[in-house]
Amino acid sequence: MKQLRVLVFSAAFGNGHLRAAEAVIEGILIKHPSAEIIHLDFGDFLNQRVNTVIKYVYSEIIKYIPKFWGKFYYKTAKVQLRPKSQHFLGKLGRNEFLKYIQVFKPNFIVCTYPTVSSILAQLRLEQLLQVPVVTVITDYTVHSHWIHQGVDAYIVACTEVKERLESWGIKAQRVHVSGIPVSLKFEKEMDEEQIIAKLGLKSDLPTFLVMGGSYGVLKSARRICKKLADSLIPVQAIIVCGKNKKLYLSLEEIIMQGRNPVIRLEFVNNVEELMSVSDLIITKAGGLTVSEALTKHLPLIIYKPIPGQEEENAHFVQRIGAGCVAGDEAELEQLLNRFLRNPEDIEKMRRQAAVALPGHSTERAVEDMLELLKSSPIFGTETFE
Repeated sequence: MKQLRVLVFSAAFGNGHLRAAEAVIEGILIKHPSAEIIHLDFGDFLNQRVNTVIKYVYSEIIKYIPKFWGKFYYKTAKVQLRPKSQHFLGKLGRNEFLKYIQVFKPNFIVCTYPTVSSILAQLRLEQLLQVPVVTVITDYTVHSHWIHQGVDAYIVACTEVKERLESWGIKAQRVHVSGIPVSLKFEKEMDEEQIIAKLGLKSDLPTFLVMGGSYGVLKSARRICKKLADSLIPVQAIIVCGKNKKLYLSLEEIIMQGRNPVIRLEFVNNVEELMSVSDLIITKAGGLTVSEALTKHLPLIIYKPIPGQEEENAHFVQRIGAGCVAGDEAELEQLLNRFLRNPEDIEKMRRQAAVALPGHSTERAVEDMLELLKSSPIFGTETFE
């Protein structure tokens, strides 16, 4: 038997692409512990200065002028890439990708970032690349930038994305509805009493989790915490500030003066534990954050989703009945009051989350990827350790 070799491409433009890639790697290693897997960041193939500028501009747009991003997203969402655009993308790393692949000789390639997927898919069409390319779409919607006839298989979140791909001419048998891959730690049963004790929470109070991503970009996070800290209805809050030191320090007074407990945390690596002991999460609508919450059957309040893919993710959550969307602070306050007074509404959303996302998305995604090898003209007759 041969050793399985897999190349995984992601990008650090938002943490979700990286987390999805890491989840896929986890899943492959469960099936093939001896597999050799290399995980590469698309940015590593760019000029360092160009990569830094692109990341900075993207993060600043998302933080300060999200409506601009939304306009760009929706304007280009249904427009197929023209040859000139494809040619430009190819220039970004085409030759470097091909050289690296030829040296490593993977059995298949996984992409969780659309630009990389497009470059490799074009190489597949031109028959310069003989290795199957699997693209993992990391949202509950699909932008045209993800779509390319050279992709061998798509891993998608839901049937709506599958139908959208089919409407663009992607054959149904190439699209696998497994759910967005999430780390296997979100599938494990947790000792909730132990986690409650470790965090210093009270077991008899409802727990609301406030998260805004690794950089703490959730708007109005301080006011949300103050609302929960001062609530006349007993509740406790956990807020993850990420790398936002200013937010972390600003909560000191609220924690000291509030009638209800507030636990503040900086960057954490135990989100699965926090979700396990929470009754509700107030957060942004990144595809991975939504998937992780739904995997834990945790209802969501999505606050001011960024126009574009996050807005579409928020609509999905609302459509399946697993959460609500607050467009402004007034709506958010109404929702908080509603769920504090009517905990049974939270339980209804929890049941809907369990129905909508049965779990084991990573396991199913990896099984679909390995099944692709069986039909490969190069590797179909081989077996792997």
